[in-house]
Amino acid sequence: MALESMQEIFDKIEKTNKPFWRVVLDTDMEEREVTEAASMERMRFTWQAMLESVESYQGERRSVSGLVGGDGARMRDYAAKEKPLSGDYLAEVIATALSVGESNACMCKIVAAPTAGACGVLPAVLVPLYKQGDLEEEEILKALYVASGIGAVIAFRACIAGAAGGCQAEIGSASAMAAGALTALRGGDADQIGNAVAMALKNLMGLVCDPVAGLVEVPCVKRNVVGAVNAISCADMALAGVTSRIPVDQVIDCMGDVGRRMPVEFRETALGGLAVTPFGQSVKDKMLKGEL
Repeated sequence: MALESMQEIFDKIEKTNKPFWRVVLDTDMEEREVTEAASMERMRFTWQAMLESVESYQGERRSVSGLVGGDGARMRDYAAKEKPLSGDYLAEVIATALSVGESNACMCKIVAAPTAGACGVLPAVLVPLYKQGDLEEEEILKALYVASGIGAVIAFRACIAGAAGGCQAEIGSASAMAAGALTALRGGDADQIGNAVAMALKNLMGLVCDPVAGLVEVPCVKRNVVGAVNAISCADMALAGVTSRIPVDQVIDCMGDVGRRMPVEFRETALGGLAVTPFGQSVKDKMLKGEL
């Protein structure tokens, strides 16, 4: 989707008096030469797949390595028995992020949003709200258009792949998309959406991609939780009137620059960070020996 800047979206909003989601929808219709109904149906299909990735989670399932599985269920069990420090909504957000991230590691169907490694962030913030009856499906679809537009801009101006820009490009981008979507759902205007995106990206700036043994498991799954919780806090700040001192497009450009300057060891190569801890090396050795 050829959206080159958040400012481009803001200008179209001001010129047409259309909401953020509608500008993104119109762009999709124009580029793919499809009707509004066709575009909405594709987004509905994406949402249904995202919803299924949550509902089909099985706590007993484990990844081939054995490093991942069951934590989503553990979180839900804890929340059912105790009063979580984070409250009911955040507890379910955490459980959902873990569940979808684990499902990805177990080779189950997920929605890359924007990548498979960051697949738990968007469903984590949206599905609990939908399931508790706070949102109708049409509202969710509009929020997903907002998230898509944000992701398109980040992909154009910076990057969304860990191999290109570190985990800031994956979890950071997903968190920014989720923050913008939540802000729009709560009635935030274009400026507030932009501020939420900027703050979410700034908070995760410089996050390295250091998967143990090259698997999208450790620390990837738990970073989905961080991205989701970060998105919620940034959406609330933006809705409260807290602003990013640095304009959103400049933040996106900065993230891209940081990613390009990041040493190759911290860009999904498993040559640095947590991947080269004694534990990380032991997992790699076992995998090479076929012991996992």
